[in-house]
Amino acid sequence: MRALQLVSDRSLQLVDLPEPDAPGAGEVQVRVKALALNHIDVWGWRGMAFAKRKMPLVVGAEAAGEIVALGADVRGLKVGQTVSMYGALTCGHCSNCLKGRDNLCENVGGVLGFHVDGFARDVLNMPERLVIPAPEGVTFEEAACAGITFSTVEHMLFDNAKLEKGETVLVHAGGSGIGSAAIRLAKDVGATVITTVGDDEKAAKAEALGADHVINYKTERFEHMVRKITKKVGVDVVFEHVGVDTWQGSLLSMKPGGRLVTCGSTSGVSTQMNLMQLFQRQYKIFGSFGATIRNVADGLEKMGRGVKPVIDTVVPLADFNAGLERLESRKVFGKILVKF
Repeated sequence: MRALQLVSDRSLQLVDLPEPDAPGAGEVQVRVKALALNHIDVWGWRGMAFAKRKMPLVVGAEAAGEIVALGADVRGLKVGQTVSMYGALTCGHCSNCLKGRDNLCENVGGVLGFHVDGFARDVLNMPERLVIPAPEGVTFEEAACAGITFSTVEHMLFDNAKLEKGETVLVHAGGSGIGSAAIRLAKDVGATVITTVGDDEKAAKAEALGADHVINYKTERFEHMVRKITKKVGVDVVFEHVGVDTWQGSLLSMKPGGRLVTCGSTSGVSTQMNLMQLFQRQYKIFGSFGATIRNVADGLEKMGRGVKPVIDTVVPLADFNAGLERLESRKVFGKILVKF
C-alpha cells in the first residue's frame, strides 16, 4: 500500500508498505479516502514535535475513509460506512475516558501523524471506539474535517464557552480552518459573528460565509471596531487561537462577565495580563485542547444537516508537501484537503 512518510525535517517520501493484517477483535479496517491538513501537520513537518518520535513517520493527523473489514465483536459499525477517525490513541479505560473526556486521557499513546504513524496511508486498522460514522450524504472530504477541525470548534464554543443563541462572538482569523468552521457553527446556533481577517479578499469570503461583521485587522484596530459594532458593550465570547498579537485586544473586546476560549498561540506563547481587569470585569478564560469523541460525532451530525466545512484546496497525496506550504503561507480560506 501507499504511505507518505516524513523522513527528516521538511522531507516527505511516498513509499510502499505492507498492508495491515485483518482487523483484530474490536477493530475495524478503514481505507483512507481524504486527509485534512492542520497546523499540527506543519509543526511536525518543520520538526517541532514536542515529544519523542521515530522517523520515518507516516504523516496525517485528520482523515476520513470507508470501512472495508470488521474484526470480531464489532457491533456498532458496518462495511461500506463513511467514517471519521479520532486522532489520539486514548486508552479507553481511565477515569477521564470513561467519563467521555477523551482529550484528558491519562494514558494517551500519542497523536497520529505527529508522535506515531498517522493516516496518510491507503489502509489501517483502528479500534472501533475511535471510529465515528458519518451521516448519509456527508462526503469523504467533508468527513475528513471532523476529527480535528469541527470537533475543536465544538469543544471550544459549546463545551467551554457555552455559546448560545442571541449572543455575540468574536472569531479571530476567520479565514483559517477552525476560524471558518467557527463562523458556520456559531451562526448555526443563532449567534452574531464578528470576525477578523487579513485582507479584503478574505473579508468578502467571510461575509459570504455568513459573518455579520468583518474587520480587516491590518487596516483597523479590531478591538476599537468591536467596541463600535457592539456600541461599547463588548462581545459575550472571544474565539482566540492567535496568541500574543491579539490577546490584549481580545480582553478589551469583551463585555463584563465575557468568556474567552483559546486553543492556540501561533504568534507567541507568553503575554502579560492586567489582573485587576480580569477580576473587576469578571472575565472567564478557558484553555481548550483537542476535543472529545462526542465532539467529532456532533460535528458530523451538523455536517449531515448542511453545516459544511469550507474547502480551500484539494490536492493529491503526491502534493501533500505543496499543501503544507500553502497552509504555512497563510493564504488559505478554509481547509486544505488531500485526496487519495
